[in-house]
Amino acid sequence: MLGAGRKINCPQCGSESVWSVENPCRPFCCERCKLIDMGAWASEAYRVPVQESTDPLSESSPAGEAS
Repeated sequence: MLGAGRKINCPQCGSESVWSVENPCRPFCCERCKLIDMGAWASEAYRVPVQESTDPLSESSPAGEAS
């Protein structure tokens, strides 16, 4: 049963999308949502939060170098 697929929500717009081989844009519902997401990655809109450390001893020095 290749035609039937699991129904999921598009991560971009939230509309229902079918996860199957017939949907080349999966997990997105369409090419537009896929390109919007790719543009967000390219423009660095998605970022991993980083907590800056104020302790200079918490940073490790490269191997072989004395501190």
